[in-house]
Amino acid sequence: MDFSLTPEQLAIQEAARDFALGEVDPIVDEYDEAQKFPMDVMMKAGELGFLGILFPEEYGGAGLGYIEYALIITELSKIDPSVGISVAAHNSLGTNHIYKFGNEEQRQRWVVPLAEGKKIAAWGLTEPDAGSDAAATKSRAEKVEGGWILNGTKQFTTHGTVGDVCVIMAVTDPSAPRHHNISAFVLEKGMDGFRPGKKENKLGIRASDTAEVVMENCFVPDENLLGEPGEGFIQALQILDGGRISISALGLGTAIGAFETALAYSKERHQFGKPICQFQAIQFHLAEMATRIAAAEILTLSAAAEMDRSGKVSQLASKAKLYSGETAVFCAERGVQILGGYGFIKDYRAEKYFRDAKICTIGEGTSEVQRMVIARNLLRGH
Repeated sequence: MDFSLTPEQLAIQEAARDFALGEVDPIVDEYDEAQKFPMDVMMKAGELGFLGILFPEEYGGAGLGYIEYALIITELSKIDPSVGISVAAHNSLGTNHIYKFGNEEQRQRWVVPLAEGKKIAAWGLTEPDAGSDAAATKSRAEKVEGGWILNGTKQFTTHGTVGDVCVIMAVTDPSAPRHHNISAFVLEKGMDGFRPGKKENKLGIRASDTAEVVMENCFVPDENLLGEPGEGFIQALQILDGGRISISALGLGTAIGAFETALAYSKERHQFGKPICQFQAIQFHLAEMATRIAAAEILTLSAAAEMDRSGKVSQLASKAKLYSGETAVFCAERGVQILGGYGFIKDYRAEKYFRDAKICTIGEGTSEVQRMVIARNLLRGH
């Protein structure tokens, strides 16, 4: 497949690169150490249209496709995967769920301010006992006059404490068949009975906000239901297909960042009277990193292009996410090895890529889940 970028796509890529270098790079270390969400950076990203990449201009978005989206997430993640994953989660999870499955009134009410970057989106699927087995959701929504009463806890919610709008999956009919008993609701900050829980103290992507969200007898009006009752789990699976392209781009950007850091260091660091890049052992590490990055880029752009073309990317998105995520971990580990002792300290960013990379093999479906999806698609009909 030809992935020659158009002049417009190259301009978007350059704009994202300039933004990452100018606005994100100066605050990376401080915000990582303090676990501080970069709200100011996110608002500036919104001004450039980066919080509404995938949505039509009529809803306040930039009206771009998944190729442009992947380019932007990759460029942000090269500098800071925390910002990359926050922009990705806002676009492809929370906002996208409302856009894809909401009615016109819901789109006007929520998608417009989210796409314009005036509000931050969150998305709650995972629970303490429902991770890879998301259909095991225990959160409950009980029908009452005029709406629903929600009770339950969501875990590992990106933007759980800073989000203004959160899409929540909850069981609406415990007697219905599995996969057809969960519905999706839009909850807003400030609703009675809806609050952030524990903010997680994480290994990596520490500037990205990750927290529990808790529903305690939270009344949600009927107009906040997305689609029909019982459709929420099927909706979530479709959202995750696009989300896996996000994480593929996140992994690609993280891998490139780790590689570029290691390459630059290898040219500057001298041992035995010459730069360490002249040693074959270092060259082999760099060659393997560069090759895996090239393959990850092709898979990521392939999935993005297919999403733009047909929207049917379940297997390809899983392949891209699996390979790019594991490439990020590989390149980050090799990067630390190339830097040696300096790779283990915070004066250089190699150790940060090492910490950040691991989420790419976990979030939005572990590597094991991706292999299950790929195998299931391969074996279907046989």
